[in-house]
Amino acid sequence: MEQNTDIETTPKGFHCILCNVNLPNVPSLDQHVKGRKHQTLRSVRSTRKTQEEHSVFVSGIKPEVSQSELTGYFEQFGMVSDVIMDKDKGVYAIVQFSETEGVQATLACMEHQMKGLKLRVKPREKKEFKLIPKKKGDSEKLQQVLNRLRPELCQLPSVDAQMQFVVERFQLSVNEKKARDLLVQLLQEVFVEFFPDSQILPFGSSVNTFGIHSCDLDLFLDLENTKMFQARAKTGMSDDGRSEDSILSDIDLATASPAEVLDLVAMILKRCVPGVHKVNVVSSARLPVVKFHYKELNLQGDITINNRLAVRNTRFLQLCSGVEERLRPLVYTIRYWAKQKQLAGNPSGSGPLLNNYALTLLVIFYLQNCEPAVLPTVDQLKDMACEEEECVVDGWDCTFPTQAIAVPPSKNPQNLCTLLSGFFSFYATFDFAGRVLSLREGCSHPITDFLNQNKGDAAEQEEPPNKVPLHRPRLGPLNVLDPFELCHNVAGNLNERSQRSFQKECQEAEKYCRSLQYQHKSTKGKSWGLLRLFTPQGDVSHSKAETLTIKIPFKSASLPENLRSQLHAAGDSFRLLWFRKVCAAVEGVLQNVLRCQITPFLAVSIGDEQAVKASEEMETTTSSLNTSLNDSYSSVEAQEETVAVVGIKRPLSTDDDDASMSPQDKRPRLSRRTKPNLPYWTCVQKHVVWVGRRKVRKELSRGADSRPEGSCMEVETQVTARIVEKEPELEEPLEFKVQPQMIGETESTKAVLNLEPTNDKTGVFQDFFHFLEAFLPKMVDTLLQKDTSEI
Repeated sequence: MEQNTDIETTPKGFHCILCNVNLPNVPSLDQHVKGRKHQTLRSVRSTRKTQEEHSVFVSGIKPEVSQSELTGYFEQFGMVSDVIMDKDKGVYAIVQFSETEGVQATLACMEHQMKGLKLRVKPREKKEFKLIPKKKGDSEKLQQVLNRLRPELCQLPSVDAQMQFVVERFQLSVNEKKARDLLVQLLQEVFVEFFPDSQILPFGSSVNTFGIHSCDLDLFLDLENTKMFQARAKTGMSDDGRSEDSILSDIDLATASPAEVLDLVAMILKRCVPGVHKVNVVSSARLPVVKFHYKELNLQGDITINNRLAVRNTRFLQLCSGVEERLRPLVYTIRYWAKQKQLAGNPSGSGPLLNNYALTLLVIFYLQNCEPAVLPTVDQLKDMACEEEECVVDGWDCTFPTQAIAVPPSKNPQNLCTLLSGFFSFYATFDFAGRVLSLREGCSHPITDFLNQNKGDAAEQEEPPNKVPLHRPRLGPLNVLDPFELCHNVAGNLNERSQRSFQKECQEAEKYCRSLQYQHKSTKGKSWGLLRLFTPQGDVSHSKAETLTIKIPFKSASLPENLRSQLHAAGDSFRLLWFRKVCAAVEGVLQNVLRCQITPFLAVSIGDEQAVKASEEMETTTSSLNTSLNDSYSSVEAQEETVAVVGIKRPLSTDDDDASMSPQDKRPRLSRRTKPNLPYWTCVQKHVVWVGRRKVRKELSRGADSRPEGSCMEVETQVTARIVEKEPELEEPLEFKVQPQMIGETESTKAVLNLEPTNDKTGVFQDFFHFLEAFLPKMVDTLLQKDTSEI
């Protein structure tokens, strides 16, 4: 590892000063240094250092001095790349030059005078770059907010009343709505000067009836009329007497990229809208936006130019809210619950947490599936609309009634208390790994319907020519299709841990909702109803076993086409087929790439009368694990288990499993006296094959481009062979046990490998495990990308 001033050695390993993280060993350190976070912070630090070296601080100016005037004055010393002004007070500015010579020439001048003002110029203050750590104590802050609600919530007579109180407490007030409307009007007046006939349309929480005090202001800048105006102006056919605005002379909206247009929008916000700060173009988002902060209202805002569907989605939510009065209390309560449990509410709007829109759609989908239904499906709403209400946006059918009175009321009489409990019960056992939620039809589809490329191609060919091709959505641990843009998974940002946390919290909430503390008010003033439900999530303590667990999640998007076709053909049993391929790949990596000696065994519980018989049976097992898997899973019928086991030579028994299954395919309840016989591998490693692999790989690929870790099985096999050839054997071989499991159904499908050392006298198991933690999943993905017949 090259010398790095950001890394310091500690008694327990290493510490990265830049990222403020501790690393236990060299492999973890190497992986961290090459990681995205470390590289991004290095880049940001370098950029800020360059800006400081190229800038001077200017004071003594007046508010009437413009940015262009400052630029013109300081250009006599060198090329000016940017001028950042204090827009509110107008008393100072930072002038940034393209070269450091401009800074030196400016500082060399003893006196600076401009428009009768004596300017004071000094070097820009150099600050040490530090990572601002995430604020700790979120649970305490959430608890403080809940404590302020506690007295009033405790005194209310019912859960229904508590839910209504939550709406009243958090919804936007009339004055807040008026203030936001005034800001929209201000922006409309400004932008119409630069983009004639344009419109600023609010969407999202501010106007969809689910807004809260701190919600962002989402805006859509509609430039369709401006494009028409620009086309008429170019041909001299403008009939309103107006000439093309000067800002439009520099850009053709019909051919300009979204990034170019957004740069113009950002420039207008910075220079022409009072009170707007922190303007930033986010071009890497799925839909690029300009973010800004409006100081007068302490309000965050977004402006997008290509999000017409979002405006239609907002009207859809407005309709649902008008059709069913129970929807708003449910959404407000579940959103607040999710925030308290840290399942949602990321301030940056990104990351692996549920967004409010996805949460709202989860509520609506649940209400569509109540008996009887509380809300109609999107297809049913389409049938209720008249011809004048037909609407197609970007090729997607967005038709629904414009008035809530056109939708018949629900026949479901359940109160809010019962519906809230039902929400948690509905998703506590929902098969997120195997289903895709569709609000358009009000049902979930098997995920296998989205795995077969050929089927998708055929569907596209059958679509009418005027419709956008139905691309498959980005699949993930939780899949909720947008009601109209059917190729968009609104929960596609979630990772496996977030989905698992959501389902776990639903399970915990379901248990609580069955208790008396939920439904009955306490006569002693104790917490009851929503108060217990809103208790913030504490720090989750990870068990020691989890630190020795390697997880390989099911990633449909990265699978090769032939394997996707096989999984599609397997139907509901696709998990077992995928798991068999993964386990065979794991065995191949350990045995063939890393030269571990592997022996399959069948674990037995203490006191099991069949222990001796099972042990003898395993002693006669000489076939490889791959053969065992093929034997075990020769029949995929009646083998859908939450925890699947592999490595058994005889077929799995289904009679006993069926008898022990609880309703709704919950996990089998194990006998108190005996535990199930689980297969595992015992592995023996005689060489430190995890040390120095990068150096050996470079030696092997000298003269060619170096390859990333886990990119090629042949190369990694050669690396291991070279290490075994050069390095001596361990004084005592490392022995460890690997127990594979497949977890599916009510959790995201994944292969879980539990590793446990059985003989580690040389103390190398932890280092080997940290190496396997990153190396093994990459190699498995590499093998799955090959022809699956080889696995």
